[in-house]
Amino acid sequence: MNRFVQVTATAVLLASLGLSGTISPAFSQSPPATERAKQVEALVNKAATVIDENGKASFAEFRKKDSEWFHGDTYLYVYDLKANVLLNPAFPQREGTNVAGQKDAKGKLFHNEIIQVAQTRGSGWVDYMFPKPGQTEPSQKWAYVKRVTIGGTPGLVASGFYP
Repeated sequence: MNRFVQVTATAVLLASLGLSGTISPAFSQSPPATERAKQVEALVNKAATVIDENGKASFAEFRKKDSEWFHGDTYLYVYDLKANVLLNPAFPQREGTNVAGQKDAKGKLFHNEIIQVAQTRGSGWVDYMFPKPGQTEPSQKWAYVKRVTIGGTPGLVASGFYP
């Protein structure tokens, strides 16, 4: 099935479910097939297993600088499905805030899209414009998102990379 038919079929299905207007390009895009993309996806999948088993207790390990979880421009972030930031070691000032409705430099509601991927697909990729840690100018970023359960509360864990 070609991509146009897939996207059209998805739009028809969403419309029939009363979800029209929620389809976005993130549902039909994926990052360049690189080793970096594979590493990020593997990291998120591993973190999801740890969160599902240990809940918020795993966050202390995820915050450790120069660890498997947080090094260079690689870090995990965790939201509940109401867009409350539960973990973001690269931008700790975001923890405890709600990011619903925030737009990237191109006007994309990227947090909403990240949550939508977790809710509707369980996992997947989202691209958006975001500054690298320590910078202010936005760059394209790809994030892999996976739904998790955090102490009985539905949420998501994600990490990304800058191509």
